[in-house]
Amino acid sequence: MNQAGTARCGTTARPGTLRRGAARRGVARSERGFTLIELLVVVAIIGIIAGIAALQLRQTPQKAKEAALKEDLFMLRDVIDQYFADKGKYPDTLQTLVEDGYIRRIPVDPFTGTDQTWTVEHAEASDADPDASAGVIDVHSGSDSAAIDGSKYSEW
Repeated sequence: MNQAGTARCGTTARPGTLRRGAARRGVARSERGFTLIELLVVVAIIGIIAGIAALQLRQTPQKAKEAALKEDLFMLRDVIDQYFADKGKYPDTLQTLVEDGYIRRIPVDPFTGTDQTWTVEHAEASDADPDASAGVIDVHSGSDSAAIDGSKYSEW
């Protein structure tokens, strides 16, 4: 009934009850569940995050090897410089550094898996010192593989 006291056509509302449509809309959202669109959005977001994580994890072993190679090259070059500062000449071979106690052992090249593949650069006799011994002045990896940044490990 409306305020004027007349009944509306087709509606008889009892006090404390709702119409049929209102009862359906009145169901709590937690009881209805999720819509298909909501589920698809969540699955898409999870898929994107998983894809990004997979790309990052795929490069992790190579990044670790590159870090180990950088550390080994830094250490070898530092020891060669220490040897030169102490003896006034460069070592004949990398094994000389081990024999003279500058390092315990020659490190393993992380990309070739052996300590025998290091590529060494030898000093050349100059006009200033023609009697200079051709000792090891620099060292590089023996691997021809390319790094993540595109450069070759043998050029590091």
